[in-house]
Amino acid sequence: MTKPFFDRLLSETAAQRDAFLSIPFIQHGWRGELSLETYLAFLGQAYHHVKHTTPLLMACGSRVPHEKEWLRDAMAEYIDEEVGHQEWILNDINACGGDAEQVRRDQPGAAAELMVAYAYHTIDRGNPVGFLGMVLVLEGTSVRVATEAAANLKRNLGLPAKAFSYLSSHGSLDLSHMDFYRDLVNRLDDPRDQDCVIHCARRFYGLYGDVFRTLPLALNAAAHAA
Repeated sequence: MTKPFFDRLLSETAAQRDAFLSIPFIQHGWRGELSLETYLAFLGQAYHHVKHTTPLLMACGSRVPHEKEWLRDAMAEYIDEEVGHQEWILNDINACGGDAEQVRRDQPGAAAELMVAYAYHTIDRGNPVGFLGMVLVLEGTSVRVATEAAANLKRNLGLPAKAFSYLSSHGSLDLSHMDFYRDLVNRLDDPRDQDCVIHCARRFYGLYGDVFRTLPLALNAAAHAA
C-alpha cells in the first residue's frame, strides 16, 4: 500500500528539518535563552517575511490551474487565517519596548529577502504548488518550537504575555493548520507536484535557516546563570 504523500514528504525532508532545528539560535530560543535584543531582532525579520504571507497565498491561488480548483479554495481559506499577522509582530515589538514603526520602514535582511524572493519565483516561474513546501517549513516549525519558546522567553525576560502574541498563537494555531495541511497535500496525486513540494521544502529549510543563522545571537541573564 502506497503511503500518503504527507508521510513521504516528512520522510524525504527529515534531514533538512533536523539540520534546521539544530541551528544554535533556534535551540537557544526554544530554551528561552535569548536576550531581549536578540528576540527583537528575530521579530524584526519575522515581520519582513510574514507580511508577504497573504500576498504569496493570493499569488499562488491566482496561478493554480483550473483542474485544481480545490487548491485555490484552500489558499483562500489560508488567507482568512493569516491576514494581518504581521501586525501582531509589530504589537509584540512595541510590548518589548522596541520601535515597531522603524521595523516597518526598515529593509529586510538579505536572508529573509532571498527566502521571500524564492517563494515568489516558485509561484511565478515554476510550479505554484511548490509554495506548499514553504507552508510546511513555516507552520511545521511553529508547531515544534513556538509555544514552548514563548513560555520560556516570557519567564526569563520578565515580559508580559502581550509581547509573545505571534509566537504563542502560532504554536497552538498551527496544530490545527497542520491537520488541514496534511489533508490538503494528500490530495496531490501528480508525481510532478509531489516532487516539487519536496524540492521546495528542502530549499525553504535552508533559506529559513539562513534567517536564523544570520541573526545576532546574545543570551539572557538566566541562560548565563545556568
